[in-house]
Amino acid sequence: MPNSQANNSELQIELSYTNVEQLKSFSQLLQRDINSILNEALTQYFETMQKKIIEKEREDDISMTNLDYDEFWDGVDIE
Repeated sequence: MPNSQANNSELQIELSYTNVEQLKSFSQLLQRDINSILNEALTQYFETMQKKIIEKEREDDISMTNLDYDEFWDGVDIE
C-alpha cells in the first residue's frame, strides 16, 4: 500500500449522487479514469483558491497601506 493511502486511511470523502453520476458519465465520455478526473479537478480548484487567497491578501495589504497625507501624519508631533 503506498504511503499516501496508508497515511490517509482515516480520511472519508463523501460525494453527492449527482457528482458520482457525472464522474461516471465524463469518465466514459472522455475515456479517462475517474481518479484522473478528480485529481485534475482538485488541482485546478487548489490553484484557483490559492490565487484568490493571494489576491485577497494583496487587497488587504493595499487597503492597510493606502493612507492619504492627513491620515498618515495624524497625531504626529513635529517640532
